[in-house]
Parts: sequence; C-alpha cells; structure tokens
Amino acid sequence: MSLPADLFRQLDLMVSERGLPSRSQLIAELIRHALVEHESLFRPDETLAGTITVVYRSERGRVRHLLSQTQAEFLKEVISSQHVVLEDDQSLEVLLVQGPAAKLKALCDAIRRVRGVQQLELVTTTSLLPPLYEPEPGTTQSTGVNV
Repeated sequence: MSLPADLFRQLDLMVSERGLPSRSQLIAELIRHALVEHESLFRPDETLAGTITVVYRSERGRVRHLLSQTQAEFLKEVISSQHVVLEDDQSLEVLLVQGPAAKLKALCDAIRRVRGVQQLELVTTTSLLPPLYEPEPGTTQSTGVNV
C-alpha cells in the first residue's frame, strides 16, 4: 500500500499518540470501521451489534419516559441499557443493540426526535452476540401461559 507522504506522517502520529504497537493495527481498525459503515449503508438488512450512546437533559423524567417508550417500540433490537445521572440535570444512557442496520438507524432517528436529546452516537460491529436463549433439542418451548 502506498500513501502520500503527508498522510503517512499523520498516520504515524496517530499511531504514536494512541500508543499502538504498529501502523498495521491502526490500519486494520480503520478498515474494520469503514467496512461496518459500508454494511450499514449498502446492506440495510445486514445484522449488526453495537451501542447507542445518548446524552440528554433529564427535565423531571419526561425525556427518560419518552426514551423508554421509544425503546419499547424496538424491543427486539434493544438488548439492555445503562443509565447514569450527570451534572447539570443531564443523563447518559448507553444501549446495547443488535438487529438489521436499517432498524438500528430507525431507532437512532426515533431517539433523536425526542426533545431534550443533546448527543447520540451509534457504534456498530459485524460481530454478533451469541443467541441469548435457544431451547434444548427435543424440548418444547413454553408459551408462558398457565391454564
């Protein structure tokens, strides 16, 4: 691979500032990031896993309630969430998500529409979570209804 000299210097500076052992490690990371972005844009049905990080103003729980409602609409995609209270009536929430790229984008768009959301970032990977639950072979799955 050949690069213009200025880009090569910037790459070496980035490797140094991050304390990475080699250029190759940084280049591999950048390529993986670009491939995931490509998957989300050009293969909207491709299943991705990742996190959505949201910073918002708490406003007496109204925003948190609206975010909970939004997450409920995407119950299959939202695996879990972690919430912490920040200074100045702000909150930070991190969602662990998995699903088709188009659904994750729709979830992000729905969260962005909640008034009070200040920042949102989706970070994805093509590596997936293992199935959370699979019935044992030869057993029937309970419907959860007792008669």
